[in-house]
Amino acid sequence: MGKVMIINASPRAPKSNSKQYAQLFSQYCRLDTEYYEVKRSNHLTLCRTIENYSHIVFVFPLYVDSIPVPLLNFLKTLEENAPLKKPTISVIVNCGFIEPYQNDVAVEMLRSFTTKNGYPFGSVFKIGSGEAILTTPFRIFLKIKMKKFAISVINQRYNNFQVTMPISKKMFIKASTAYWENYGKKNGISKEEMEIMQ
Repeated sequence: MGKVMIINASPRAPKSNSKQYAQLFSQYCRLDTEYYEVKRSNHLTLCRTIENYSHIVFVFPLYVDSIPVPLLNFLKTLEENAPLKKPTISVIVNCGFIEPYQNDVAVEMLRSFTTKNGYPFGSVFKIGSGEAILTTPFRIFLKIKMKKFAISVINQRYNNFQVTMPISKKMFIKASTAYWENYGKKNGISKEEMEIMQ
């Protein structure tokens, strides 16, 4: 049947939203899954472990319209230490923008890596509206799409999936602005201070 290696490449992996997405994927995936986090010290260990799996699912957040640095550094190591047996690579990527298409560049970077290095490319799940979707009733839409994504990996019928909160962009910006202003207040930082680079 196969075995799935979930690799969380978030810079905040142990406390990340990506970890929650990985757990949700594991709930819906009927294949054996094992969860790993990218750390500075475990790149070679992960590279040696990869050939024991038929699938890899990379889970990570969008950083500056791109893949995060921990993932970039790991891919450099993986390129130099490729396994003999190359699993299919699928992707779960989330961003703080409401539009899932904001993740497209990061997905294409992963696709380019797989093409260059001879890995089969699997399914893609692009998540918009960041961590907000995890804590609202709209989580149900995330669960529905995650289940479809997991089934596509299991059945090797690869496809692209996306989800976001079904609200207007104006409403999303208003709600997210209020969230960050309140977050700043809790930490003694004003809105004006948050708007400067220092």
